Amino acid sequence: MAIGGLRFKAYRVQHSIRVPAVGYRISNRAGSFFYVPDVAGLPNIAEALGGVGVYIGDGATMRRSMVRVKEGTLIGHASITSQLDWCARAHLRRAIFTHCGSPIVRGDPRALGAIIRSLGRQYGIDARLASDGDRLSFPGSDERIGSGVIELRKRTERAKQRGCRDAYPA
Repeated sequence: MAIGGLRFKAYRVQHSIRVPAVGYRISNRAGSFFYVPDVAGLPNIAEALGGVGVYIGDGATMRRSMVRVKEGTLIGHASITSQLDWCARAHLRRAIFTHCGSPIVRGDPRALGAIIRSLGRQYGIDARLASDGDRLSFPGSDERIGSGVIELRKRTERAKQRGCRDAYPA
């Protein structure tokens, strides 16, 4: 599917047995990125991530796996380190993590940013956490959809104050 010069391709990912999940490869003539905010497993890493410039993934947990098997299917949330491994295998050099879990949302942004950058360096990847209001410039897209500027969001304490349930306990 294409909208305003951007092409979208959905890839089935493992996350839940109740609610199917997908990751999206979003591209135009200038490049592409892969967006998957909820993922336990990515079945065909090479196909989904091959040639992608930026991976935007699930920040529910840094190192501790939140993946389990139910009815023969991986469910839950892959750790950031697992996702960095996927990126390294697909030769990606840049990763951003959003949809962050409680330890990240409640933690010190500077310290956590340093940890994520350090984890990324272990895989040869420029890795960081998304922050509210971040923008990913995507040159060459149709003006009607904001020049291809994609806003990234992560959960914040404000969301919790509005009564959102804490979905990612430590």
